Amino acid sequence: MLTQDSSPARVLVVDDEPHIAQILKFTLEKAGYQVFTAENGEAALERINELQPNLVILDIMMPIMDGYEVCRKMREDFKMNQIPVIMLSAKGELPERVKGLEGGANDYLIKPYSNDELLLRVRNVLEWNIKQKEANPLTGLPGNTAIERELKTRINKSQPYAFLYIDIDNFKGFNDYYGYQKGDEIISYLAAIITTTVEKLGSKEDFMGHIGGDDFVLVTDPSRAEFMAKHIIDEFDKGALFLLNEDDVKRGYFEVRNRQGEIARVSLMSITIALVVSTDNHIDHFAEINDIASDLKKYGKKMKGSVVIKERRQDVLPNAQKTTDN
Repeated sequence: MLTQDSSPARVLVVDDEPHIAQILKFTLEKAGYQVFTAENGEAALERINELQPNLVILDIMMPIMDGYEVCRKMREDFKMNQIPVIMLSAKGELPERVKGLEGGANDYLIKPYSNDELLLRVRNVLEWNIKQKEANPLTGLPGNTAIERELKTRINKSQPYAFLYIDIDNFKGFNDYYGYQKGDEIISYLAAIITTTVEKLGSKEDFMGHIGGDDFVLVTDPSRAEFMAKHIIDEFDKGALFLLNEDDVKRGYFEVRNRQGEIARVSLMSITIALVVSTDNHIDHFAEINDIASDLKKYGKKMKGSVVIKERRQDVLPNAQKTTDN
């Protein structure tokens, strides 16, 4: 089983019984997987953070920290919460299986099991996980399905949240002028900024997603949203210039030929962030969030430079010193 970049899938086997871990390792390596092991829950979390495996096979009954706790901690950490988990246990009763699945496991394997069953379940879970990421293979961030699910969850739980729709201005002109490879670089660069911002300023409850192209989303707590949005803009405006030609930076624009064959000036890249805040549960459907954010984004793109546009015709919070009413 290969990953999206055609390398062998990385599987972490977590079991406190060395002989079982070695049998699993041998079976999976024979099937073409790259296999690592951890002897307990604490070691597993360290290795997951270090390796970012494509799959974790997790024994439930372990000392120090059992499999349920490891899985719970994985699902609370945005760097680990997209990694699939197969629970492994000698307990096959329904309550035990339900507990594992409710805790975030993707599948449940009961001892004793056959090698054929093990390999089939591993392959199915890995294939499912790849499909979840197929929309955004460049960044590896959750795609539209995961974004929709996240928003539905927040709405159903009546949780206050802030939704940030992040979009690069003049991206098409940049792509036409510099080429698609540079375009991919700037998309990856923005994804890294968003990830780092969440690591530094966010929390484990925050969610990042990649809609596609140069469009990203971030769901966070309303109290942090504006500060995080400004930080993303600051980092992008400072670093994006290093991806441009020096002459273009000095001019403040680059020139591209439009569909009519005319030479048009395109401003240097900036970003527009549409900020939708829901603290009083006034939004009933995830599509409504997208509609509000899209309208705000259109308004923000009419302005020069990087800006944050808030819902409800509130202040514009740009990188430069300017404010207005929407």
